[in-house]
Amino acid sequence: MVELRKDVEFTGPVITGFTPQGYKIGDQRFEQGLLISPEQAVGWDAAGLDRLNLAGILSSLNLSPPPEFLLLGSGPSMLQPPAAFRREVEAAGMGLEVMDSRAAARTWGVLRAEERWIIGAFLPLA
Repeated sequence: MVELRKDVEFTGPVITGFTPQGYKIGDQRFEQGLLISPEQAVGWDAAGLDRLNLAGILSSLNLSPPPEFLLLGSGPSMLQPPAAFRREVEAAGMGLEVMDSRAAARTWGVLRAEERWIIGAFLPLA
């Protein structure tokens, strides 16, 4: 397992490492996809990029005020989501940043250290 160092203090869940299929937050393991906000982290039974559902992501995280943007981890490699999903995110007034899930998980810590009000949706690593 890969462990990530936490040098900056901030509130909310911190991704501290990776498991073979998923993520580690503190002592808790998520062996599937992960939805994360500044307030919580929940397991996500993601069906894949072609079946992304912004309303489902937002309702699972229930964040107020709405996030600045969605950090999307597309799985083991960087793949773009469907154009319809990108339009849905834009219509909701949010930005969208897409990268492979490992890079997105590392970026989460950097952006939260900057106190950015964001959400993350990370597809499984395997």
